[in-house]
Amino acid sequence: MIRVSELKLPIEGNQKTLEKKLAKALRVPVEEIKGYRIFKRSLDARKKDNIHYAYVVDVEVRNEKKILEKNRDKNISKTPDLAYRMMQGERMPEKRPVVVGFGPAGMFAGLLLAEMGLQPIVLERGGDVDSRKDAVDRFWNTGKLDTENNVQFGEGGAGTFSDGKLTTRIKDPRCRKVLEEMVDAGAPEEILYDAKPHIGTDLLRGVVKHIREKIISLGGEVRFFAKVTGFAWNGDQIKAVLLKDGERIEADDVVLALGHSARDTFELLHAEAFALEQKPFAMGVRIEHPQKMVDEAQYGEAAHKLPAADYRLTYTTSKGRGVYTFCMCPGGYVVAAASEEGRLAVNGMSEHARDGKNANSALLVQVFPEDFGSDHPLAGMYFQRELEEKAFQAGGRDYTAPVQRVGSFLKTGTASASEVEATYRPAVKEGDMDEIFPVFMTEALREALPAMGRKLKGFDREDALLTAVESRSSSPIRILRDETAMSLKKAGVYPAGEGAGYAGGIVSAAVDGIYVAEKIAEKYGWKK
Repeated sequence: MIRVSELKLPIEGNQKTLEKKLAKALRVPVEEIKGYRIFKRSLDARKKDNIHYAYVVDVEVRNEKKILEKNRDKNISKTPDLAYRMMQGERMPEKRPVVVGFGPAGMFAGLLLAEMGLQPIVLERGGDVDSRKDAVDRFWNTGKLDTENNVQFGEGGAGTFSDGKLTTRIKDPRCRKVLEEMVDAGAPEEILYDAKPHIGTDLLRGVVKHIREKIISLGGEVRFFAKVTGFAWNGDQIKAVLLKDGERIEADDVVLALGHSARDTFELLHAEAFALEQKPFAMGVRIEHPQKMVDEAQYGEAAHKLPAADYRLTYTTSKGRGVYTFCMCPGGYVVAAASEEGRLAVNGMSEHARDGKNANSALLVQVFPEDFGSDHPLAGMYFQRELEEKAFQAGGRDYTAPVQRVGSFLKTGTASASEVEATYRPAVKEGDMDEIFPVFMTEALREALPAMGRKLKGFDREDALLTAVESRSSSPIRILRDETAMSLKKAGVYPAGEGAGYAGGIVSAAVDGIYVAEKIAEKYGWKK
């Protein structure tokens, strides 16, 4: 096939428009095009009077070699082969590999191990997506938290109750494998080519269930409410994992795909003398605006013709601290994301249609190890807990979230009327961010908000709503591993994904899970 890049189409364009553009670029009649598939599509809204889609398309044509020879345009080339190559081998491990955690990293580590015939056992402390949704809905409606089955723990990991964003900055070829598996599991096909793909939490629940079923069909096993509470060792070599119910599973290879919120397990790893280190992360608030405002700011008069707009804003304060938006949810909701009693955390979520009235995003401040006040490996986790406890108290100790209008926070005034109604459940309560966050964070937010308002009109409007505390943007630790992906101090254990400190998002975590599974296979002589 031939790849054609930099094809620009109007936002009202259709299939015939695209075919004509392809034929013109290749200098052939439309009839010469046998078929095509979109490789990438992005919306260019940098100029409000010239908003358009930019395409990269792979085309099947008659006389491909001749057409390539006569077209020397830099935007026309042979389509590269991006197919994922499965590893091959005959030597099998004596014991089935064990995967701890069924978020993106554990899911794709388990899937790849199953596809190679290694019949993994996957252990997830939370429930399957159906029981998990019931537990989450109950928490959001009543404030009754299930500490093992919630927004953080359960099938699919924290990403299952999010926007299902699949954007990533990594260029790893395994990314394509992740997206293709998701499409095979029921995700919309456009995630393969949209520059900013997303699934939505409503569709993502079905996707993760189908991936689980595929693992099982290939000889793997997925167990829910199977919490790992200990390990058995032969020296520093893993011998078995121990479950809360007393079961012991013998294992020579264990993938630790814990997720960023498995704090009790982090404490277990520290007690077991794993090689852990502090790492920087970010914390802050969720900020809500009318989605209509964001659409008009990004698209101008074309707003009514286009999907819900997003944004990404960054700012560096006068003291050199970064402030940025993260996990922006167009047409979404701020959700209760706690996993521990007495601690309040929030996150953002969108469904596939992104048709909610509000836009929301994390508005985060960089936090560095020197801010933790301790050199303990888990000091960042304790810092997170401290702020979550303050937010819990500020809300009234029943998972009511403390909120504050931007005008009140900036002390610029109070809006006479507000378009922004809080979407967080079970309830919100007027709060004061200065009572929750340390001074370095509130100072950074107060400096960043007006600057971001100059980049995105209305971002610092007085009635925009801040909800505390967004604390789970990434893991507060890194579990050190070597070039074989094995833990530095514990042979046979493979830390993976976001919780281990090696990823930041659904796709990068899934890619890291695949990478770790490959490393396990390499140990037994498998090759591509």
